[in-house]
Amino acid sequence: MKLLKQVLVLLLCCLLVRFSAQAESYGPLSQSDEQSPDSPVKPSLKELQQLVAPIALYPDALVAQILAASTYPTEIVEADRWMQRHSDLKGDKLAKEVDKQDWDPSVKAMAQFPSVLENMDKNLSWTSSLGDAYANQPQDVTDAVQAMREQARKAGHLDNNEQEQVTTQGNTIIIEPANPEVVYVPAYDPWLVYGAPIVAYPGWYPVPGIFWGGVGLSFGIGFGIGYFGGFGWGWHHWGYDWHGRTAIYNHNTYISHSRTIINRGNFNHGNSNHGDFHHGNSFHGSSGFHAQSGTRSGAFSGFDHGGSVRGFSSRGQSSFGGGGFHGGGSHGGGGRH
Repeated sequence: MKLLKQVLVLLLCCLLVRFSAQAESYGPLSQSDEQSPDSPVKPSLKELQQLVAPIALYPDALVAQILAASTYPTEIVEADRWMQRHSDLKGDKLAKEVDKQDWDPSVKAMAQFPSVLENMDKNLSWTSSLGDAYANQPQDVTDAVQAMREQARKAGHLDNNEQEQVTTQGNTIIIEPANPEVVYVPAYDPWLVYGAPIVAYPGWYPVPGIFWGGVGLSFGIGFGIGYFGGFGWGWHHWGYDWHGRTAIYNHNTYISHSRTIINRGNFNHGNSNHGDFHHGNSFHGSSGFHAQSGTRSGAFSGFDHGGSVRGFSSRGQSSFGGGGFHGGGSHGGGGRH
C-alpha cells in the first residue's frame, strides 16, 4: 500500500511538470497572438509620400513647424478655433495673445500662418496621421519630403523665384524665403504638382489660400513675421536638419511630448531639446515621446494597422466638429492668385 502511494505521488509530480512545461510553451505564443492585431504597421513609401505631399514644397522652417505641430492634433483644433474667435487681432496684439496660450510652441508658431493652421484643422485625419508618422518614423518622413521635392523639380515646378530660394546641397533640396522677414506659402494642388498624379488623401478638403487648382505653384500675399520675432516660438527659432533628418527648435532636435502620439519605435534622440513650452527642460538619453495611460499611437491616425489608408474627417470640417474658415488672406497674408 505504501509503495502504491509513492508511485501515485511520483506520477502526479510527473504530470504537473509536464503540464507546467506545456503552459509555458503555449503562453508566449498565445500572448503574441493576442497582441499581433495591435502591432503597429509602418506606412509604406507611397503612403508617406501621400502624407507629406501637401507640405513638401513649403520653406524648410515651415515644414519643421508643421511636422512638430501635427503631433498635437487636439491643440491644432483649439488653436484654429481660437484664431477664428479672435479674427480681429492683428500683428503685435495677435502675437502677444497667442503667447499667452497654453499650446506647444510649434502650435503657437502656426498662428503666423492661419491658412496653414486652418488646413491642418480641416484635414485633421491627415494631420494626425502625419504627426503619427513623424513621431515614429522621422527619418522616413524626412526622406519622403526630399523625394517629393525632387519629383516637383523634375516636373519643372520647383525653381527659384521672387518669393523663395531653392538651392541644393548634395542631394538635398533647400527651400528658404527670398526675404527673411516675409514668408510666402506656396499654393498648389498636392495631388498634381509632382508630375505623376498622387492619390488624394481620403476626404481631403482644399482650403482656400494654400490650394491652387493648377499644376504648378501660385503665391499670394506674404506673411510678415516681424511681429512674432520677439517670441521664443517665432519663425527664426525653427529649422530642419536634413542630414540628421529631424525638425530643429532652438538649435536642438525638436522632441514632442504629445499625449496623443506614442513612441512606437522607442528610438533615442539623445541630447535633444524638449520642444514643450509648458515644461522647458531637456531630455538626455531618454525616450522622446510620452503617452498618456490608456492611449496608443495611431489613435487619430489615417492609417489602420493593416497598413491601408482611411479617412474619417468629414469634408469641410475637422473630426472634432466646428466649422467655418477665415481664408488664406486673413491675419496678414496667404491669399492666392
